[in-house]
Amino acid sequence: MGPPHPPGPEQSAVWRRRFADEARAERPDLATLCLLIGAEADGSLDEAGMDAAQIELDRLAGELPFRPGGPRAWATALAEHLGGHQGFRGTPGDYQRLESSLLHAVLRRRRGLPILLSVVWMEVARRAGAPVYGVALPGHFVVGFGDAEEQVLADPFDGGRVLSGGDVELMVAGATGAALHPSMLAPADPLEVVVRILNNVRAWAAARPERSDVALWGVELSLLLPSHPARLRYERAQLLVRRGDFLRGAAELEAYAEVIGAVDAAAAEKVRGQAHEARAMLN
Repeated sequence: MGPPHPPGPEQSAVWRRRFADEARAERPDLATLCLLIGAEADGSLDEAGMDAAQIELDRLAGELPFRPGGPRAWATALAEHLGGHQGFRGTPGDYQRLESSLLHAVLRRRRGLPILLSVVWMEVARRAGAPVYGVALPGHFVVGFGDAEEQVLADPFDGGRVLSGGDVELMVAGATGAALHPSMLAPADPLEVVVRILNNVRAWAAARPERSDVALWGVELSLLLPSHPARLRYERAQLLVRRGDFLRGAAELEAYAEVIGAVDAAAAEKVRGQAHEARAMLN
């Protein structure tokens, strides 16, 4: 079975409005944002499917032991329950599947990328009352329990294995070649998690030129977030041109050229040239 395909334009517009509203809420709900990404990817996910995913998270939380103790006890309880009894974990092959970035599919398959498995851990633990948060280590997302005084990290991709300080240092060195810095252990807020998930979606699509549809919705959802790099507009413009939407692509290139013109006139001129080439393709 191939990767899922997006919904029609009308339904997509509904999901995107909800995504934008949730992203701008005072306290954005991570599970809701992840499920709306899933709905944009998978036309078979409807309102009932999203409700079912939230109910599954509630159910998993309800099966945890009642407030097991400090951060380490929470981490161990989550590993035994989600990694052990429920079988949530990752494999190298999960990096090749779009479903590994979609929360509803991860709940069904019990497989996913480190960041999506971490979302499951966080949402289940949060519902059960744990002091939990995501930790965006370079190259590998994990979960943290407790505070800076007593922080315990666990790796949901490895079934929730509790990490030693040495484990974390090796992970960071492997990903960046650099030493672990305390700032890397700070809690990630929900929108930071969503940005990283959408970056993963766009990376998946970039390796598959035939799935420029996925690249396009990935960048368009990223543009709906309250803060995003201006360069995403350039990425969107290039995708539109590549998909044969020359008029909208050219207009987007011209708009981007206006944005960067004040900072880098030469780059703006180059982008205007690309817009001209895109318009020429209409003839």
